[in-house]
Amino acid sequence: MAKNTGMPLPKTLDPSEYFDLSPESRRAEEERAAIRANLKRQYQTQLNNPHRRELIEDPALNRWVYARGNPLPHFKFTARTSFFSGLFGVAPILFFWYLFKTDRDKKEEQIKAGTYKRPFSLAS
Repeated sequence: MAKNTGMPLPKTLDPSEYFDLSPESRRAEEERAAIRANLKRQYQTQLNNPHRRELIEDPALNRWVYARGNPLPHFKFTARTSFFSGLFGVAPILFFWYLFKTDRDKKEEQIKAGTYKRPFSLAS
């Protein structure tokens, strides 16, 4: 039986939830919880050691930092990412193209009709 470490028990160890589980699966979950608690305790003792001179190696943190620094190998397109890439990548380009094109066409029509009054500019 795992010792009480102050952490909440996993769902499979909650007495109101585990009546349909086999004793082997319950025992395996208790062992995993004990291993997690032991690893957490070891990490906390290393972290809070006042005489520590070396870095603490945390493999999970190393994997997370690597994945954050190299997102391309870990990225896959989904419907959501495709939607947002279209929304924030393609839609602004199309919007500004339409805006500038219609403005230019309107000015050309006014120039051809002779109704466009050019603003005063020292540069032109």
